[in-house]
Amino acid sequence: MTIPQVSEGQAVMNLEKAVRHDGEMGALESVVIRFAGDSGDGMQLTGSQFTVATALEGSDLATFPDFPAEIRAPAGTTFGVSAYQINFGSSRVLTAGDAPDVLVAMNPAALKVNLGDLRESGMVVVDTGAFTDKNLKKAGYDSNPLEDDTLAKYQTLELNLSQLTLESVKDFGLSQKEALRCKNMWTLGLMLWMFDRKRQPIIEWLETKFASRPEIAKANIAALNAGHAYGETAELSGALKRYSIGKAELEPGIYRTVTGGQAVAWGLVAGAQLAGLQLFFGSYPITPASPVLHHLSGMKEFGVITFQAEDEIAAVCAAIGASYAGALGVTSSSGPGVALKGEALGLAVSTELPLVVINTQRAGPSTGLPTKTEQSDLYQALFGRNGDAPIPVLAAATPADCFDLAIEAVRIATKYMTPVILLTDGYIANAAEPWRLPDLDSLEAFPVKFTTPEEAEGFYPFRRDEKTLARNWAVPGTPGLMHRIGGIEKSYDTGHISYDPANHQRMTEVRRDKILGIANDIPLQTVSTGEEKGKLAIVGWGSTYGAIQQAVRKARVEGYDVSHIHLRHLWPLPRNLGELLSGFEQVIVPEMNTGQLVNLLRAQYLIPAEPVNKISGQPFKIAEILDVIRARLGGAQ
Repeated sequence: MTIPQVSEGQAVMNLEKAVRHDGEMGALESVVIRFAGDSGDGMQLTGSQFTVATALEGSDLATFPDFPAEIRAPAGTTFGVSAYQINFGSSRVLTAGDAPDVLVAMNPAALKVNLGDLRESGMVVVDTGAFTDKNLKKAGYDSNPLEDDTLAKYQTLELNLSQLTLESVKDFGLSQKEALRCKNMWTLGLMLWMFDRKRQPIIEWLETKFASRPEIAKANIAALNAGHAYGETAELSGALKRYSIGKAELEPGIYRTVTGGQAVAWGLVAGAQLAGLQLFFGSYPITPASPVLHHLSGMKEFGVITFQAEDEIAAVCAAIGASYAGALGVTSSSGPGVALKGEALGLAVSTELPLVVINTQRAGPSTGLPTKTEQSDLYQALFGRNGDAPIPVLAAATPADCFDLAIEAVRIATKYMTPVILLTDGYIANAAEPWRLPDLDSLEAFPVKFTTPEEAEGFYPFRRDEKTLARNWAVPGTPGLMHRIGGIEKSYDTGHISYDPANHQRMTEVRRDKILGIANDIPLQTVSTGEEKGKLAIVGWGSTYGAIQQAVRKARVEGYDVSHIHLRHLWPLPRNLGELLSGFEQVIVPEMNTGQLVNLLRAQYLIPAEPVNKISGQPFKIAEILDVIRARLGGAQ
């Protein structure tokens, strides 16, 4: 079995030979930087390339891209502000950080939107050339924040980045508009110097990206080098400080940065190969689910077929058709698109065909906040179909976890002949973290067994495996296995159309029991941090993992009796979960919704679980969950 090789321009590090760097510069355990500017300022690009350089230095990291839904909001307005935050350090990093230590603001609007998040005494780097009267008015400032007390409690580095950039690229014959587009590289060069990151990986990436426009590549490289050189020059006068972030002590191996969208795509390909099936991916573009389609469309060498359908219904129906034909049908979308797929999901339940559905959740309802993150589709995944149509539901905890969960979704779908929903969200899909490349030989295959011509005698399409209750999978065209399936109820014994009331009850119950039986084929629930019994359990699912884990760790250091339980299998629930939860006096469930998992736990186990809800389109902060723990368990212990 093979998985995609690391592509050019991606961060890869070999920790077998990781060596800690010690220098004369100031040492920090971790730093949070936020790059913010107009949507046209290249902040996502700047942040992602800083991430590449950081990963190559061996630091652990987590990122959070945050951008507007508009394709191009009016330049200079707060509606068009795009930001990229990275938390990196020499110790384990699980979130993108609560508050930035450094804010790079490329214009007044970026400063206005992001300044309130900066920690007190943090550093602000601003482009004074962008603080014109026109831009200040667009951002809603009555006065220039660089000239009043707005920045009094922060360290401020005021640079005319526009002028400095134009000066650094004047020899390359660019128009002023093209020259100013290099401003993000100048800023990146300064940050690379400040935090002791290497420029060469960025230089090589620029040369590749702009191979057809060498003058653009050279100009951007010149701007990058100029920003770095400025830091070196300023150091002589003491205007700037340089900091060293040591290498993280991660498990030895080959690492690369990975987003959730990438990891899902690779996990699906790996799962298809472990099952011995061709992967067919039918999808319709929608934010923030589109990256899965983008990545899979470039993987034809692995036998992947991608189909960009005219709408969501066509996409899922094509995937169901592929599964009927003996391939692995996969579709993906976000909440609104999954709603459109609802009827077809019922068809997949009724025909009992394997299907993997990726739901990259976003803030809703309706169009909602397309580029913001939320966890509000759990009810939809569990119950969002007509009739009794149970579907297994999984949820990835981190970007890297998407690889393993995608494989698990394929395994369950093919073993139990059922659609499976894998939940991620906008944060997981776009955020990046180091991922240790797996040992391919350690991945256990689960090859699919199709019904053969030798089994034609007495063949019926819904004859079931006694243990799993999964029906036969017969590929159309196989001699002697002619059959029909569809959405109308089938006879339990023959698979023929049946309107018999008793038969419908039997078929409904067997479809239910098949899904419930998966609980015997998934791991028992464990405690991520803490003891298996105690005063307080914080139960989470999905992308809340990092914030909960860090908060619980800090609380336990402070002496609080608290544990963290994180669910990856949301239906069926792990068979020991009820007993595990009953061992705690209190159960708190932080969710980015109004309380969907907490209601499920209350219904299933009759426990007085309590919700902690955040529905702002932003992920939980560590401090927010830590405050809840302290409030529930009283003062310091």
